[in-house]
Amino acid sequence: MEKTLTRKRVFEGKLLKIDLLDVELDNGDTSKREIICHPGAAVIWAKLPDDRFVLVKQYRKAVEDYFIEAIAGTLDPNETPDVCAQRELQEETGYTAKSMTKLGVIAPAPGYTEELFHTYYAELNPVQGNMNLDDDENIEVVYYTAEQLEKMIKSGEICDAKTIVAWHLYLQLAE
Repeated sequence: MEKTLTRKRVFEGKLLKIDLLDVELDNGDTSKREIICHPGAAVIWAKLPDDRFVLVKQYRKAVEDYFIEAIAGTLDPNETPDVCAQRELQEETGYTAKSMTKLGVIAPAPGYTEELFHTYYAELNPVQGNMNLDDDENIEVVYYTAEQLEKMIKSGEICDAKTIVAWHLYLQLAE
């Protein structure tokens, strides 16, 4: 365990905050920690009745490329992960879930962020409604079979960590 001695907010943006901590280690020495504060997110692994999976394709500025990803979005203030999952599914794809099962919680980078991904499996209603994207979102809904997804993950075409972990959590559920 590390005891927090001081915590100072050094950055506050639209989504992220960064805190600088002085900590005391088990051996009595002190060290610094830089922590990215993020409200967390819901990740949804979604499947249509025809056994196709619904994912999204979007441009990610940080790596200057398009990514194929599981549906996901940030928790709003005072929003539960369950409510966020339902909201993000509809907003990003236009689909709603006839059932939703929590698969688990993922800590994507616990060395420097407190962000957690609350991961769900959704069995979708077959009719797609209207998407309700944020003003700064440009998302394309894409559809794949299990075989296509396996090939895309193995080839590196899908390399987003939350998507790969969500796929494997789904596979455990499906066993």
